[in-house]
Amino acid sequence: MTRPLRIGNASGFYGDRFDAVRDMLTDGPLDVLTGDYLAELTLLILGRSRLKDPKRGYASTFLRQLEENLGLAHERGVKIVTNAGGLNPAGLADAVRELADRTGIPVRVAHVEGDSRPVPEGCLTANAYLGGAGITACLRAGADIVVTGRVTDAALVTGPAAAHFGWGPGDHDALAGAVVAGHVLECGTQATGGNYAFFGDHDVRRPGFPLAEIHADGSSVITKHEGTGGVVDIGTVTAQLLYETGGARYAGPDVTARLDTVRLTQDGPDRVRIEGVRGEAPPPTLKVGINRLGGWRNEVVFVLTGLDIDAKSRLVRDQFADALDRAGSKPAEVRWELARTDRADADTEETASALLRLVVRDPDAEAVGRAVSGAAVELALGSYPGFHVTAPPGKGAPYGVFEAAYVPAGEVEHVAVLPDGSREAVPAAGAYRELDAVAEPPLPEPLPAGPTRAVPLGRLAGARSGDKGGDANVGVWVRSDDAWRWLAHELTVARFQELLPETAGLTVVRHVLPRLRALNFVVHGLLGEGVAAQARFDPQAKALGEWLRSRHVTVPVQLPADPEVHA
Repeated sequence: MTRPLRIGNASGFYGDRFDAVRDMLTDGPLDVLTGDYLAELTLLILGRSRLKDPKRGYASTFLRQLEENLGLAHERGVKIVTNAGGLNPAGLADAVRELADRTGIPVRVAHVEGDSRPVPEGCLTANAYLGGAGITACLRAGADIVVTGRVTDAALVTGPAAAHFGWGPGDHDALAGAVVAGHVLECGTQATGGNYAFFGDHDVRRPGFPLAEIHADGSSVITKHEGTGGVVDIGTVTAQLLYETGGARYAGPDVTARLDTVRLTQDGPDRVRIEGVRGEAPPPTLKVGINRLGGWRNEVVFVLTGLDIDAKSRLVRDQFADALDRAGSKPAEVRWELARTDRADADTEETASALLRLVVRDPDAEAVGRAVSGAAVELALGSYPGFHVTAPPGKGAPYGVFEAAYVPAGEVEHVAVLPDGSREAVPAAGAYRELDAVAEPPLPEPLPAGPTRAVPLGRLAGARSGDKGGDANVGVWVRSDDAWRWLAHELTVARFQELLPETAGLTVVRHVLPRLRALNFVVHGLLGEGVAAQARFDPQAKALGEWLRSRHVTVPVQLPADPEVHA
């Protein structure tokens, strides 16, 4: 029997815990260590970096981490797979080879190319989301380190697993199991108690990074190194499974994983088994992420303290509009948001204050620059009593826009550049067939009528939310069958929009995942042009789920509610 493959993750984003690479290498055994550095926003950042220096365009943090840990990984026989190559995987691979030569560590380096696409006029980057087959080819050719550009986050796991177990493109169920494991690992400590709705149940002050023990059939156990912080349980894994997903089908270039087939069981302390995952053929197209500079933005936050908050807000808005008219300048978009963070009869000045946020955007830097900052500064001695702002107004900064396009998979030249320098073309997965629509699963029997009480939704349900371009998703789950019988009938799309009024005018789609006792809501268009555009107070919808959990709902008395968390 082939032993499980132990794959750990040491990075969930560009800027994650620097010491995680060393910790994962020293705290327990591993076969493969992955690092996920890319996000939609990251590629925009790397694109601007490469404009200044064509030799860059990769996540330099990874190279600094490797300088400290390359010898350790080699001694322990741990292979490293990372998408830190960003827009320049060949450049990062060369830099790793130079590091290996300089330090005398005999490692074989390979990289994956082909994600880079023709950049449309006026855009900065265009990259296709590749699967794991190029990584597989590099590892089968003996690579110790594999650097990629834009691959799917789960590809960092499917590639090594396919290389280890000999899977081919048609092994849909096994690949789908690895995709699910990869999705759980990709955001690092979000699988081990980080950003977790029920954080009060565990010590999550410094959660360890996760790893997956992957088996030959694609099933896996999610765990972490013994003695590290945080927790791995069905709740933490469910939360991450729902993160930035949509319906039952989780489509990718390697396989379409059926999230409605996932079965989770607690397999011991800090061990959750994932099994039963079914896979289907991948779609015939690959997603292409396109980033462009959308224009310029500026922001001023006015602090309003004490009495008459609404009147103070009206005064500064009127004064600001008049100042812009006198200057002959008006940005294309002007947005005001009053956050009533103030309390009546407050015992500190800060808790007596509200925040009035001004955001302006325009294609022209001048329109959001001196005219806006000057108008704000000139109000300092002639506006509402107690006038001040949280920071001096600046000159404005560029913002980005993310768009998604799709191209036939066969048009993308996916290439593995092997350790000996030879190039191996990676064929598209193929075997695509038209898939029937997923039938809506039956809902459980509702709970019988009885006495009720009003409590915050979060006293019964967990949630995790995130962004996909301009859309947001909110996954909501419960931890008992009776709670599921209530949630499945209570939290309809209409009720969701009632609880979150900002979504009321948007298209919201609800997906039912009974095996996870979960609902997943996709809110189309909530985030405008994506995170880089910063069009919303919470531009990545990270806290949208927590807002939902704070809303009061009527629940049966028979359902136990979690107590309030106290630090």
